[in-house]
Amino acid sequence: MSDLTETTPGWLAPEELETTRAKMPILYVEAVPVRVDDTGEVTEIGLLLRIGPDGTVTRTLVSGRVLHHERIRDALLRHLEKDLGPVALPRIPASLQPFTVAEYFPTLGITEFHDPRQHAVSLAYVVPVSGDCRPRQDALDLVWFSPQEAASELVLQDMPGGQGALLKRALAHIGCPT
Repeated sequence: MSDLTETTPGWLAPEELETTRAKMPILYVEAVPVRVDDTGEVTEIGLLLRIGPDGTVTRTLVSGRVLHHERIRDALLRHLEKDLGPVALPRIPASLQPFTVAEYFPTLGITEFHDPRQHAVSLAYVVPVSGDCRPRQDALDLVWFSPQEAASELVLQDMPGGQGALLKRALAHIGCPT
């Protein structure tokens, strides 16, 4: 019996998560927050500014694990609220078919996605937000880019682990040239 009191159902203790990461893929969701105009065309793409484990400043997407017994829709909402604030007003797509599935490996070169901690499978979504977005948790800021600015090498090179490639896929999915 563990001395750890479970306060969040479906969450693993740190040592359990480390053991699980070493033995099996972990399911994630990733969201590209966007602003759209009245016709549904994407006008802005939001990227989080974070400090990485090595102290470098990077740009990232909204991302996080899906908990045991949690619906994907609920995981998306939870991570969007965690990263963008409680009044971001995200509109989760009616269809939960992701625009892509990204496979992150701890070994470089298997795919364009890399996570040194684990093998992870991530379902990626473009999610329109219409409210007031204020970064929370470990994000320093949320910066809005035009689709053209987001597709620039200057922005994409600041995205670790292949998230720049994921952003390029998102831009292609929504019909923005890269």
